[in-house]
Parts: sequence; C-alpha cells; structure tokens
Amino acid sequence: MTSDKPGELPGYTRLFRIAEFRAVFLAHATSLLGVVVAEISLSVLVYGLTGSPLLSALTFTLGFLPYLVGGTLLSGIADRFPARRVLVACDLVCAGCAALMALPTTPVGGLLALRCVIALVAPVFNGTRMATLTDVLGDGDLFVLGRSLLRIVSQSALLVGFGLGGVLLTLVSPRGALTVTVVTFLCSATLLRLGTKARPARERAGDKGGALLRYSLAGARQVLAHRRIRALLLLLWVPPMFVIAPEALAAAYADEIGAGAAAVGLLMSSMAVGTVVSELAAGSLLSPSARSRIALPLASVTLLPLIGYAVTPGLAWAVLILLLAGAGSAYTLGLDRWFVDAVPEELRGRAMTLHSAGLMTIQGVGTALAGAAAEVLDVSTVVAGAGLLGGLCCAALALEVRATAAREGPKAETGLTAM
Repeated sequence: MTSDKPGELPGYTRLFRIAEFRAVFLAHATSLLGVVVAEISLSVLVYGLTGSPLLSALTFTLGFLPYLVGGTLLSGIADRFPARRVLVACDLVCAGCAALMALPTTPVGGLLALRCVIALVAPVFNGTRMATLTDVLGDGDLFVLGRSLLRIVSQSALLVGFGLGGVLLTLVSPRGALTVTVVTFLCSATLLRLGTKARPARERAGDKGGALLRYSLAGARQVLAHRRIRALLLLLWVPPMFVIAPEALAAAYADEIGAGAAAVGLLMSSMAVGTVVSELAAGSLLSPSARSRIALPLASVTLLPLIGYAVTPGLAWAVLILLLAGAGSAYTLGLDRWFVDAVPEELRGRAMTLHSAGLMTIQGVGTALAGAAAEVLDVSTVVAGAGLLGGLCCAALALEVRATAAREGPKAETGLTAM
C-alpha cells in the first residue's frame, strides 16, 4: 500500500487527518514525557540515596545497554503477536516498572534493575510502532513524514524535557515525580488501545510454532544477510555513532575553551535544533523524489562540519558547526523510504526492532569511545577526528547503498518479495 499521489507536495498536516496517526502521535509524545521525567528523577534519586556520581550516571547508561539484547532476542514479538497488543503490553510493563520505582521501599539495586527492564522493552515497542506506521500510513511518503515527525518530537523533548523535569523536581520528590511517569505510560496505553485498530500478527502461517528466541534470531540473520538492507541499516546507524561525540563531550569542551556552564546547554542543544529545523524543512518543502535525490550526498557530508573543531572554535562558531551537522540528518527521510521498501512485510517488525536497538546501542558505543579518546587527546581533536573518520565511513556506505540499488534494479525502489 502506498499513500503517494503523483505531483503531490509533502506536508506534515496531512498526517493529522488520519485518526489512528493522531492516537499514535499523542501516545508517543505522552510516553516520551514520562521517559524524560523518569531519567531525571531516577538519576537524582540514585545520587541522593548513594552519593555516588558513578551510580547516578549509570542510570543513563542502562538506557542504552539492554537495547541490543531486547532488540535482538525479543524482536520476534513485533511480528509474532498483534501490534496493538504488543504496544499496549509494553506500555503497561513500563508503567508497572515506574510504579515499583516510586515505592519508598525499592532499593538502589531494584531501581537499576527496573531501569534495565524498561530499556529491554523499549526496542520492541519502538520497532512495533514503526512497523505499525506502515499499516496506518501506508509504505509511501506519509510513512516517511510520520517517522520524521516522531523523530522531531523526540529531538524537541531533548530541548525542553529536561528543563521541565528539573522544574518538576523543585515541586515534588524524585519518587513523586516517578508517579508522573506511571500516568504517562498508562495514558499512552489507553490511547493506543482505543485509538488504533486491531490487526493480525505479521508472522506467516509457515513460521508459527518455533521458539521466540530462534524466531527473533532468524529474523536478525535475514535482515543482516541481505546486502541492501544491511547497507541501509549501517548508513542509518553510523552517523549517530560519530555525531554524538560533541554532545557527549560538551561539558569538557566548554571547559577547554573557557566558557561558562551555560555554554554546555548551548552545545548540547544546538545539534538537536539543526535536526528539527532541517527535517521540518525537508518534509514540508521537498517532494519525495527530491528527498531521495539528496539522501546519499547529504549522508556523505553530514559529519564533515565537525572537522571545524580542529581549530578549537569559540562558542559561537562551535554552535554553528553543530547546527550544520544536525541539519545533515535530513538524509534519513530518503533512507527511511528505501528501508521500508526493501524489507518484506512479514519481516518488518523484527527489522525495525533491530533498527531501533542498533541505533541506541551504537550511540552508547559512540559515547564511550568519545569519552575514552578524550582521556588522552584534546576534546577538539576528538570531535574533529570523529568528523573526519565518520565522514569517510559515511561516504563509503553511501557508495554501497548506491551499488545495491543498481544491483537490485526495480526491487530497490519497490521493495523485495523474498530475502
């Protein structure tokens, strides 16, 4: 199914004419608010209980690590069970975890374990929701715009969510703030249960009966074994791995150039601003064909502005560099369309769960590598090196994606019927 109409220009407002998308969008925004509040509250709570900066920081790290496990070993849930049931169940599991976190008797070890459970469930939820968007919006341009809008909401949450969470913690205790997370997950579950249609599972009749673990791993092998899908995944994963370096090292760079504490906030938010502005512009002003034409050239150069860190720029120039690097993320609109076209429908849930898990995992790896490199090198050198090395990797991957398109021929544009 496709929602494209010849000659029709894109526009995000078209999405809100679809009742199911409105429910998915509101559920996403609501649960995202809960996640942001939980991350802040849990970090403050753990630090207050232990006085340990390491354990407090670990609450953020645990948001990355279980993604790979959940996205690989549990991805079959997204295809084996009806999507609405999976989405609602994931929200209820997260609400239950947040409720246990809010109990005054829950120890620090329990708090960290519950954080792991939420992170384990997250890739299954995200992958199932991505696959559901193809049912709600079709697999054409509306799907691309829907994915883009959900990303924009996520980036915007980074700009305002932590500030709002900080204000909330001035009014209530960290455990009290966690009750807000419980409510947001329950609201998300209600919106998805009442606002989306019941659809059958994607699993084909011939696939039924196997163990979930084997089914999940088989899907991952199918996804990664296909040359074009693998190339598209890597080009969606690799830029975030390198581009996270200046955000991870924002505090250290502000110290390196002698800027104040306010500079850290500017450095951490600039790239998100660039991302939001560029995606809104690409989705609103460019046609689907234009977004496809710029995808590979833009992916090839999106990290190159970071090389400007080599001259240790002042705050104003560093902010401009980060805005430009963030703007390059508009390449994902073209790749999203190619990815959904390339993956067979019965594999979409597992493929998109793996995509979500890989994206979060590789950002965690990028953060760790940037931090390790900054132990022995200047921050400016690390960020510039990330821009150069990442740019070379992206250029090579862009060539590989182009080569697979030529190899697949029409299938690369219309999707594959078999792996």
